Order: sequence, then C-alpha cells, then structure tokens
Amino acid sequence: MRKIFTLILFFVIGGTTLSAQQDPMFTKYMFNSLVYNPAYAGYYDHMYISALYRNQWQGVDGAPTTQTLTLHTPLKNNRVGVGFHVLNDAIGPLEQTNAFAAYSYKIPLGGSKQLAIGIQGGVSYRRGDRSAITLENEIDPSFNDLGENLLLPNFGAGIMYYTKNFYFGVSSPSLIEHDLRRDENIVTDSYAKQFRHYYLATGGAIPLNGDVLIFKPSILIKNVGILSNLSKDEAFQQIGAPTEFDIDLSLLFYEQFQVGLSFRSAIEAFGGESSYDSADIWMSYFLPNGLRLGAAFDYPLNDISTVTFGSFEVMVGYEFNYKVKKTVTPRYF
Repeated sequence: MRKIFTLILFFVIGGTTLSAQQDPMFTKYMFNSLVYNPAYAGYYDHMYISALYRNQWQGVDGAPTTQTLTLHTPLKNNRVGVGFHVLNDAIGPLEQTNAFAAYSYKIPLGGSKQLAIGIQGGVSYRRGDRSAITLENEIDPSFNDLGENLLLPNFGAGIMYYTKNFYFGVSSPSLIEHDLRRDENIVTDSYAKQFRHYYLATGGAIPLNGDVLIFKPSILIKNVGILSNLSKDEAFQQIGAPTEFDIDLSLLFYEQFQVGLSFRSAIEAFGGESSYDSADIWMSYFLPNGLRLGAAFDYPLNDISTVTFGSFEVMVGYEFNYKVKKTVTPRYF
C-alpha cells in the first residue's frame, strides 16, 4: 500500500523531488480529442457524442481510473462549433471532476484546408478522503490539505489546422495554475500546484489502396514544465515533468475497421534521460448506422510491470447524420 501512495504523490504533487504530468493519459487520444483541444469542437459536419472509460495499472490497489463524456457539433453556418466535456479522474483517495464548455471558429483556407481556433471555460472540483490512508508519521504536513474540497475555475485555448488527409494542433486546456496548498504557514519540502499542460498533436492519412486501405501515422507530445521558470513562486520554478510523446501507427480498412500500434515514452525535462512507458495495441470499428466502438490495451515497459499486467480503455461513440459524412466529407481524425 505504501508503494501505491508514493505513486499517488508522484502524480499529484509537484515538489523539489517529485514531479509528474497531472492530466490523465489516454492511449487513444483521438477517441476524445476535445478533452485536449477546444478547437476540435465542431470538427465533424454533424453532432458527435462519445464516452470513454480507462482503467490504468490493472491489479494495483488505488490505481487511476478515468471516465470522459464529450459532445460537440457545428452550428448552422458550419463556421462555429460548440461542445462540452466532463472528465472524472480518481487515484487512491483523490478524485477530480472537470466540466468544460468549448467554442471554436473555423476559417476556410481553400479546398479542404481549415484553421480552427478554440477556447473553453469551466471548473475543476478536487476532493480527497484523508481517512482512506494510514500514515507512518501522522504529523506529516504533506497530507494536511488532502481532505480539502476545492472548486477551481479555469479556461483553455487551442488551434488546429487540418485538411482531409492531415492535421496539426497546439493547445493548453487549463491555462490558470492554481496553488493547491491551503495551509501556507506549515514548513514542508512538498508543494502542490495545478500546473499548465501543453499539447502538440499531428497526424496524417495516406491512402495505400484508395479508400480500401489507409495508413494513419500520428504523434502526441505532452509537456508541463517548459515555462515553470516564469513562476512567481520560487518553490515552483524549475519543476518540470518529463516531456511525454505517443507515437501511433494504424491502418484503416474500408473506412470502417481500424487497428493500430503505439509506443509511449518520455524525456526528463532537466536531466535529459529518456524512459519507456508502454507499448499499446488498439482497434476501433465504425458501424454503418453511425455507432463507433473502440478498445485499447497498454503493456508497461517500466518497473511497474512487476505489479501490473497493463491498462485498458474502452470507447463508444455515435455520429449523427453519418450517411452524409460518408458521401460528402469523410473525416479521418
């Protein structure tokens, strides 16, 4: 049990010795791109709704579980897109629920080229159960704020350029960095802060045999500490999680069945050392009636493989007006 709570601290507390990315990770970030980038709102020519469930580190008590619900749609003029997403993330005695509404505006650049600019706003509700853990040192001040319930407003922004066969996006879903410490009079070497995360995503769709077989490479880069040295609080300067990247290669058959392999790794922000995270396999199926189904499995490539056999996620979505999409403007991302 001590090991899992060490992992919990590693994920949620930024300090002089511990730092990590705080936003939940997804193997198939394309399943719910709106969570990462508000410019994705209204990307399809019709309404799209999806739900995703992720269970990380199977067999580890208190390991992260994440659920998301997203919905977005273009408005009548097709220039404006709106959407919202709800995300719930739990790890050990800590739980956070995010609710954000998104707005995007698309600028036609000729042909299938589009530039979308998006913003979002909402709140995060953080809560902890101090009674759920037993400490060896009951006066450890690092856990004093664990039972505090916090309602934290935030906003984010992003841009996305895309064509029928290519996309590129940059975003930061939560731009406000909240100090999570509530008792600032206690002297401790541990610090808690909601850090700003940055995402860069790009990918393509390369037909190998017309619409029968399409090759789809993509990459997602995630960073936390790139601007930490600008913090007004010296305690949070030079605190950076590893820069993480996900490389994905997949094949789409008949614009319906897709199967892929991905690799997740990270490079330490200041030490320059790289580490392997996981190797993943996933698949999805687009039914003719508009229903989307997807599943993914991660196999860990680091030391946590000694206590877990992996992580999995499942997704279900629905595209309204699917027949129009298939015959007029197919969307590969």
